Amino acid sequence: MSAIAVQTQNLHKSYVMGATAVGALRGVDLTVHRGEFVALMGPSGCGKTTLLNLIGALDTPSRGTLSVDGVALENLSEDQLADLRRERIGVVFQFYNLLATLSARENIELPMQFKGTGRGERRERALWLLERVGLKDRADHKPAELSGGEQQRVSIARALANQPALVLLDEPTGDLDSVTGQEIMGLLQDLNRREKVTLLVATHDALIAQASSRIIGLRDGRIESDSQAGRREACGTRGDAQAA
Repeated sequence: MSAIAVQTQNLHKSYVMGATAVGALRGVDLTVHRGEFVALMGPSGCGKTTLLNLIGALDTPSRGTLSVDGVALENLSEDQLADLRRERIGVVFQFYNLLATLSARENIELPMQFKGTGRGERRERALWLLERVGLKDRADHKPAELSGGEQQRVSIARALANQPALVLLDEPTGDLDSVTGQEIMGLLQDLNRREKVTLLVATHDALIAQASSRIIGLRDGRIESDSQAGRREACGTRGDAQAA
């Protein structure tokens, strides 16, 4: 198990739009150590989600190197990348991506089922995780019966199901009211501090940035700033963040 959760060197990602190649990332050098809580901030189109997708092995870089938990992604086959996503990376999507036909508990059990975890063990862990996020009494409810904040809590619990080395979150409070957003922020802080879960969060929310241990500012596909949380120049005012 590596002490470095994520490392990139000269990471580039371009997308072809018609006859033009558009650079989403332009030479990103980044090291995230295990146990850090890192907030990615910057204006819309700066590359936050693209960077998360590359780190989460959901997309491939155009050039440069990328490793997760000491494993170089460019050396892996598609099957090996799938194994990495399943066993070492948890992803929390902005719009939850819960399966509507499954209960909260069953949604959390699904990644463990793909991993081959026994029925009793995955049920026990799913219920423990639901208790951890304050939703054990909602275990048998389907997504349509849960509020937005409750669905986000379930998605966070699902991301933790296989005890990943790294959890990636894309705008975890973007679709929530301010009170629920603060609850999610507190949950993330607690997971990071108590259980040493490494978090990399793309966010427009200045409160999440303040709760993090490190703030990385992105602009035009490059890292513009990198500082410890609490230094306001790293993320600007709340108005600047909301414009992202």
